[in-house]
Amino acid sequence: MKKYYYIFSICIILLFTVSIVSLKDNKSSIKTSGAITELSLKKVEWGIKRNNNHEQPDLGTKNKKIIDEAKGIAMGNKESKKVYLTFDEGYEAGYTEKILEVLKQNEVKACFFITAHYVNTSSDLVQKMIDNGHIIGNHTVNHKSMPSLNNEQIKEEVMNLHTTICNKFNYEMKYIRPPKGEYSESTINYCNTLGYTTVMWSFAYDDWDENKQGREEYAKKKILENIHNGAVILLHGNSKDNTNVLDYCIKEIRNMGYEFETLDNFER
Repeated sequence: MKKYYYIFSICIILLFTVSIVSLKDNKSSIKTSGAITELSLKKVEWGIKRNNNHEQPDLGTKNKKIIDEAKGIAMGNKESKKVYLTFDEGYEAGYTEKILEVLKQNEVKACFFITAHYVNTSSDLVQKMIDNGHIIGNHTVNHKSMPSLNNEQIKEEVMNLHTTICNKFNYEMKYIRPPKGEYSESTINYCNTLGYTTVMWSFAYDDWDENKQGREEYAKKKILENIHNGAVILLHGNSKDNTNVLDYCIKEIRNMGYEFETLDNFER
């Protein structure tokens, strides 16, 4: 009888151990201020629910909580009519030169999130962004979903690009946008330890699809109807429509009483 009791006890202990290990597989430990904090590895896909009448959108309770706790950027002060313009640049489609010219003419500074491919193929445009006073943001080397990577792989994706930009342009990046808008509590906090602030957005639309161009009135409508206090605007640099409506939209946004500001002056 004692023998069976002993075997039963061992089975219970093993089952408990496996359960604990399984739980830990979905957590990542990070040391902050001398304490160890358990962070979720579960992938989150960024998304927003738009509101009418230029009211701030709903970022989702979980999304907002993760971003706020990591001191990331997604949407600015509700009472401030300041907006923040950002572009994602995975590759050059021939429009960025004009985008930069429009920004210069309107005296607007933006943040351009770039990949290694962009740097390798369009270094002259990156230099122009810097010379014109824009912010360069990290969009990682290969545009891989961060939750699919371990910390060492994330470090390579982030810091290899960081080093390249530093060596090539004597410029140190400090903002990062997770590829595909996919992240986890763990990946955002790990990027913090690398010296980066995560930047999401409170407005975007299907501008990235090059098969959906030639809709300039649609682009204007989407952008202007969804401007709101503290808007972090995401546009893609490979969009011909964005390029053609940018000047009009900047002027109209200002006519609506909004002011363009940089991420360096972000108001929470």
